[in-house]
Amino acid sequence: MTHEFKRIVQAHTRAKGENIRTVLATVVALKGSSYRRPGVSMLIREDEQMVGAVSGGCVEKEVLRQSHTVFETNCPKMMVYDGRYRLGCEGILYILIEPFLPGDAFHTVFEDSLAKRIPFELMSRFELKEGSHSDYGTSLRQGSRELALYQGATWNKDTKVKIFTRSLDPCFKLWIVGAEHDAVQLCTYAALTGWEVCIWAAPSEEKSVTDFSGAQELWSLEPEELPLGQIDGQTAVVVMTHSYVRDLRYLLALKHSAPAYLGLLGPQKRREQLLAELMERDLDIPERFLEGIHGPTGLDIGAETPQEIAIAILAEILSVIRNRKSLKLKDKQGAVHS
Repeated sequence: MTHEFKRIVQAHTRAKGENIRTVLATVVALKGSSYRRPGVSMLIREDEQMVGAVSGGCVEKEVLRQSHTVFETNCPKMMVYDGRYRLGCEGILYILIEPFLPGDAFHTVFEDSLAKRIPFELMSRFELKEGSHSDYGTSLRQGSRELALYQGATWNKDTKVKIFTRSLDPCFKLWIVGAEHDAVQLCTYAALTGWEVCIWAAPSEEKSVTDFSGAQELWSLEPEELPLGQIDGQTAVVVMTHSYVRDLRYLLALKHSAPAYLGLLGPQKRREQLLAELMERDLDIPERFLEGIHGPTGLDIGAETPQEIAIAILAEILSVIRNRKSLKLKDKQGAVHS
């Protein structure tokens, strides 16, 4: 969710530079089922270009149509979209449409949150009925600071409205240890997923960040030089150097880190050899570190090509960080989004 909101803010900044106004549409409540859960947003430019989506594509035209009055009045409004007879989702969507014109203070706090990887909250004020009201709207809260997404907002705090709050964690980050062709594919697919990707390459590989589509950074560092303090609970690491010796050195360097996921490319026999040598070289290596290594990395989906292997790896990372056991959705009992 954080990367989607980041993209919306960036799109607003571009539109502002073109002197084009924008509004924000957010699903704040839901009855029944829908393609996406409450909290998903999309940006609408005054020239009718849209960034993001609040559904699978079936609701957006109506949101665009209803956004016209918000552009005209600068007043937030609620729309209700009943998809029970028009969609396959059988849900009623409550969508808040509001002017999106954050001030400089908002951008400072938002960019600081992203850079320092500090969680923040978005709080939307609304009612479960159609209509416009100046007390509707969304604000960003980080610590004691609360900043409206529309700098001209004047909310009456005594008005009895519902408040929908969602917490946004730092953008999920993937650190890829290795610079071969399959690392390029994994980087590309992870970036498309919205993750921030950093490549660790040995100095001898003479690679640059331009060799990896979607990568934000490339570090040519020896294992002992890695900035392990930057690994947090929103970071996955996949070791895939295709060199036994290098993999061993990187794993030794990572032993006191605690990523959300640690994957190791290669067959099971190779993993067992690496783990045995790790324990021989360091008798005090944490047991939780060894048990937390996912190797061979990826889910068993019959992947063969580098692109398919990338999908298998990303799928396993998602299943681990979301605490889900892989299962065909047709075999799942209950709602898809639990």
